[in-house]
Amino acid sequence: MKKILIHILIITVLLTGCQKQNDFIENNNLKFGTIINIKIFNYNDNSIFSDIYDLLDDIENKMSTNIDNSEVNRINNLSNNQQINLSNSTSEVIKKGLYYSNLSNGNFDISIEPLVNLWAIGTENEKIPSNNDIENTVKHIDYKKININENIFYFSDENMSIDLGGIAKGYAADKVAELLIENSINKALISLGGNIYALGSNESDEPWKVGIKNPFSNESEIIGYVNVINKSVVTSGIYERYFIEDNKRYHHILNPFTGYPYENDIFGVTIISDNSIDGDALSTIAFSYGIKKGLDFINSLENVDAIFISKDKEVFITKNLNSFVITNDKFTIK
Repeated sequence: MKKILIHILIITVLLTGCQKQNDFIENNNLKFGTIINIKIFNYNDNSIFSDIYDLLDDIENKMSTNIDNSEVNRINNLSNNQQINLSNSTSEVIKKGLYYSNLSNGNFDISIEPLVNLWAIGTENEKIPSNNDIENTVKHIDYKKININENIFYFSDENMSIDLGGIAKGYAADKVAELLIENSINKALISLGGNIYALGSNESDEPWKVGIKNPFSNESEIIGYVNVINKSVVTSGIYERYFIEDNKRYHHILNPFTGYPYENDIFGVTIISDNSIDGDALSTIAFSYGIKKGLDFINSLENVDAIFISKDKEVFITKNLNSFVITNDKFTIK
């Protein structure tokens, strides 16, 4: 009998110092299929949340595969070589997705939607597809057959479709940060599920302490924290969305080449970067590479760091990450 286990990823932000009730305003909502939490400090006009959610609604209405008339769904209904003129925002996210698809040689591929739909992990229709269905599906996953010139988009294969779920939340977090800065807000915490953007410094003008969740625990236990200012912290792992069948875990991070979930020694990976859209894509790429190659890859990038948690509860960090503090004696840094 199949046992369905779906965990909501939590990254904890440790608020330091004594805060009065009016030191920050806070709002929670549900967008992008996840919990949104926004805290804004030294600011007391709650109308800013309306502007934030108008922005998030606009992004979701354009890029979600769960909204019938979204731009992404109109893309996915194109016939062979049929063109569509996209909005600037959707075009920007697709181009960023293609950049990372190319950088990773297809380990991250925004044309993976047919495979995501086939497995349907995290929905009531999740299942292990037949080998034949998987083989037929991966034939139509190839970012190189996506064509975009300015804002004009078309496929070279009419059986293709895209999924921006791997980077749209990161893009949204970055846009919320931009909106806050435009409104002269310089201290805020933006949380979109597994994506956190720490704007500015904390109330004491010191770095925020962003806790990294213990992926082996159902509680809000952390393994440690990173000190960040104006940074994105994005975590992906095999404990976020998955199901278990015949004692085997099938998670949502799918290999575009084999058609099956990636199998390696990683339980979770966290990316610390300047922009959340980059962290989104890089967390998937780093996971796909495994710990050794993933470390080498992230170490080759500027202003990006990573924390890898292995299935053996070992922690691996990139060479320039000096701000990570481990607090849980169940884990060891290698």
